[in-house]
Amino acid sequence: MKAYLSGSMEYAPDFGTGWRDEIEAFLRNTLRHEVYNPARDIRKNLSAEEQANFRRWKTDDPPRFRAVIRKIIHYDLDVLEGGVGYVVCHWDRHCRRGGGTHGELTTAFRRGIPVYMVTEEPSQEISGWILGCCDEVFGSWPELRAFLQARYSQ
Repeated sequence: MKAYLSGSMEYAPDFGTGWRDEIEAFLRNTLRHEVYNPARDIRKNLSAEEQANFRRWKTDDPPRFRAVIRKIIHYDLDVLEGGVGYVVCHWDRHCRRGGGTHGELTTAFRRGIPVYMVTEEPSQEISGWILGCCDEVFGSWPELRAFLQARYSQ
């Protein structure tokens, strides 16, 4: 079983590494699941030049930036569509500014991949589209961990 970790990176203060590191350890050590953690895979399919400069290109060279972002989108969605058993999503205020999480959840929904969201945001503050893509929504990480253990323990 493989999990995909979805949530804000671009606008998150720690680039989304904190929560991902914690849940990744649980998924690997407790459930013995494989995990795709995009925050650990920052190189993806980019050249060294693209990796070093693409953020600057957002303002300095928008066409070049879009080309690199499209490579990242293809890469991440290929991983998601290529054998992931479920998605763990951390939805916070930073997700509202980005787009990747929205696309990942929509893709997972269309592909029949379960989405388990953890959020402290009130449901009235979350897009109905996003909530519609989720199979389960939890208010805390302990709730999600208990659910996953009950559902996926061997």
